[in-house]
Amino acid sequence: MQVVVRDNNVDQALKALKKKLQREGVFREMKLRNYYEKPSEKRARQKAEAVRRSRKLARKKAQREGLIPGGRS
Repeated sequence: MQVVVRDNNVDQALKALKKKLQREGVFREMKLRNYYEKPSEKRARQKAEAVRRSRKLARKKAQREGLIPGGRS
């Protein structure tokens, strides 16, 4: 991963790096690896994440089709 520092502005480069790491899911991965997760807990978490993703996708699709109001104004 690479971030360009322009005009010696390290704060802005750090902000960009944090944003990239957040998008990649590095912070979530570090948090999950901090402690041991039982296989049953891991399956339950992954299933809950999948349900959340599918609901979010269905909600966005319904918003695009105009079935439910929402989105940004």
